[in-house]
Amino acid sequence: MDKKLVLITDDCHPLLIEGLERLGFVCHFNPNCTAEQVDKIVYAYFGLIVNSKIRADRVFLNEAKKLRFIGRLGSGMEIIDREFAAQKGIAVLSSPEGNRNAVAEQALGMLLALANNLLRADRETRENLWRREANRGFELSGRTIGIIGFGHTGSLFARKLAGMEMTVLAYDGYKTDYAADMPWVQETDLGTIQKHADIISLHLPLTQETRHLVDEAFLERCKPGLILVNTSRGACVKTKDLVKALENKTVGGACLDVFENEKPATYALEEAGLYRRLYALENVVVSPHIAGWTHESKRKLAEVLLEKIIAVLYPPKLP
Repeated sequence: MDKKLVLITDDCHPLLIEGLERLGFVCHFNPNCTAEQVDKIVYAYFGLIVNSKIRADRVFLNEAKKLRFIGRLGSGMEIIDREFAAQKGIAVLSSPEGNRNAVAEQALGMLLALANNLLRADRETRENLWRREANRGFELSGRTIGIIGFGHTGSLFARKLAGMEMTVLAYDGYKTDYAADMPWVQETDLGTIQKHADIISLHLPLTQETRHLVDEAFLERCKPGLILVNTSRGACVKTKDLVKALENKTVGGACLDVFENEKPATYALEEAGLYRRLYALENVVVSPHIAGWTHESKRKLAEVLLEKIIAVLYPPKLP
């Protein structure tokens, strides 16, 4: 009988490997493999655990002759052709429950850092510069924040805001009554958020509908001085339009954990200049796509994914 092989292409908590091995799988842990290397060997595997570097498109899936499940460490499913995978009988599983708290906490942390000029104040204090007035911040209390996308991270971000004394607006184009158990959250439409929100936080998947959702036209419909928070997908924001609005001061600030291009070594000349302009702005807080990247979330992602793999491959038998 052939051994059922599982290829793990990214770092994960050991409990995922241990759990799969208890189920009888043989795990090949290769977090340093390239997408090109995986293309050449995927034909041999029953299961595949990925993060973001593997693109499971039709060509890839056609080569995966034995593949029966793909486990995504995280939430972004734009890297997998789910419809074609379903046609081939391949279960596609994600684990957004595992890092949603980490993302929600970072979104709030970045916003507080921006509001209180903490990054600049920290840097200056270390240099013995005591500029209290120049680093006077603003309070979130009394302001209006709009949450676009009310799934795993958007809803948990809303819960983090429960005690912040803010007006919390939410919009999700695919749900109704999604904030029924959160009396501090008002469900509304996109236009209302653009008109009234001082801060907008994106919690969206990357789809054809959400790609470049935030562009020049979107920002022109927002309140002057808007602060934008994006911990979802970089391509939901058209970078050059945001940079222009920040430089023109029609947008008052941005907290960005994700970017259209997250591989600086691949920047074209014009693109490199665009990011230099963005990073030079004092009213921008940035981080390298680490919002869901905590010690706790590493374990939670593994736990959630293992539970889902077991549920799909070994469903409980009906009495």
